Amino acid sequence: MAGVPTASMKLLFVEMGVGYDQHGQDITKAAMRACRDAISSNSIPAFRRGSIPGVSSEQMNLQIKLGVPQTLQQFLDIDKVKSVFPYGQIENIEVVDGGLICSSGTQVEELGDKNEDCYIVNAAVYVGYS
Repeated sequence: MAGVPTASMKLLFVEMGVGYDQHGQDITKAAMRACRDAISSNSIPAFRRGSIPGVSSEQMNLQIKLGVPQTLQQFLDIDKVKSVFPYGQIENIEVVDGGLICSSGTQVEELGDKNEDCYIVNAAVYVGYS
């Protein structure tokens, strides 16, 4: 698999985020939160306003790299993670060893906890065009 970002992308910027699932032990929720964190503080008017000559909003490409604990990668639902992005063509999502499993300090069965584990995922979202 090619790394992210790929050489074919004209990279404009990189957004980074962290997501947690403190209760329920759902790695997909943590990954979705990491992606939302990465894109939540940004606006991308350049694509919609024609600020890049010859490039429209339909040509915006995204490449995502997720740091997920190796033992949890098999449980990650990539389609749900993709649903976080309101626009832009997702070229690929690369999942690498990373993130963290730590203790939340408490098990709250009412919140779906099976144990005290807290899952943490890191995300890098590369934005550009081809």
